[in-house]
Amino acid sequence: MDITFMVALVIGLALFFDFTNGFHDTANAMATPIATGAIKPKTAVTLAAILNLVGAFLSTEVAKTVSGGIIREGSDSVPITPDIIFAGLMGAILWNMITWLKGLPSSSSHALFGGLIGAAIAGIGFDSVNLETLLQKVILPAIFAPLIAGLVAYLCTRLAYALTSRHDPDTGSKLTQKRGGFRTGQIFTSSLVALAHGTNDAQKTMGIITLVLISAGTQAPGSGPQLWVITACAVAIAVGTYAGGWRIIRTMGSGLTEVKPAQGFAAETSTASAILASSHLGFALSTTQVASGSVIGSGMGRKGTTVRWNLVGKIALGWLFTLPAAGIVGALTALLVKTGVVGVVIAAVAGTAAVMFMFVYSRKSSVGHHNAVEVEEAGQTVRFAKKKALARARAKADQQKDAAKADQQKDAQR
Repeated sequence: MDITFMVALVIGLALFFDFTNGFHDTANAMATPIATGAIKPKTAVTLAAILNLVGAFLSTEVAKTVSGGIIREGSDSVPITPDIIFAGLMGAILWNMITWLKGLPSSSSHALFGGLIGAAIAGIGFDSVNLETLLQKVILPAIFAPLIAGLVAYLCTRLAYALTSRHDPDTGSKLTQKRGGFRTGQIFTSSLVALAHGTNDAQKTMGIITLVLISAGTQAPGSGPQLWVITACAVAIAVGTYAGGWRIIRTMGSGLTEVKPAQGFAAETSTASAILASSHLGFALSTTQVASGSVIGSGMGRKGTTVRWNLVGKIALGWLFTLPAAGIVGALTALLVKTGVVGVVIAAVAGTAAVMFMFVYSRKSSVGHHNAVEVEEAGQTVRFAKKKALARARAKADQQKDAAKADQQKDAQR
């Protein structure tokens, strides 16, 4: 197959992966402020899209980790080809679509790495993978990042509730807590998470496109992403973010735990801090794992809140299978494309059909901005019912007063 056509095919597929990354990870920044009512759903995804676009231009350290760290680039002994990268992307995209359909906040980053590693091993051999970089910048952060983010969110939540707790100085009884400021603060913290997401996740697709350009001999090994690559990836992830990813927003916003403004503020602060630090160090961190860990930690930090551990277990199981599952799909695709043009066509057609099937199937139980966070909607329904009941009570009281006045007037006339 013509190398130019294959490079163009891989770049197009990489940008589609970037799009899926955007709608898959919108929940990382905006699920909790949507759940608490800090930001309206459509406004939230629009804001996240803009900040993801801006964040993509702020750093390229993670892109360099992907393009020249995990997969050995351009050496004579390890010839990475566009075919291998194509196979890896297929594994990542299909896993992203499956977890999106199930509403599971799985890691797009690990799906990408798993697909690439599986394709490289099947197509070339174990020598194509830099195990040291994989361990230091992917596996270890995957283990420790959500734990650290969860602990920080737990401590921040406890601190937030302790500092804002109010008691009557005479009786010592609790007074009404005024924590509305945290809801306003969530606008800024969630915006920071969206910006941080752009600095980390958009870089991964930049790294992939840079890797394919290096493998095709059109870019020097060791060089960073070109400006057109940065721009294209920034736009793709921003458009994907605007698409919403409402199924995962539902899970993050109301599925793991009931989120209050102080919790959301604490979770978003710890998430943004972890992501920005990892972007600076070049760690290809899973923003999904960090955000999930923060939400769980904040839930544990507020007294009276229940963390739904059965769902946490399902999510953790998804994390565990992400690398190997995407790797298996990537490996099978790599074996298929090695057969030649026919194999590439079969893989492309089969992958497209699978994506279209999952999209059509998802329409049977549509989730959008109108029903993404059911807890908040339920809360609004309760508040509306209370207002309606209060209005009826007042109307009944007015009727009774009018009836009493009428009786008094009749008695006076007699």
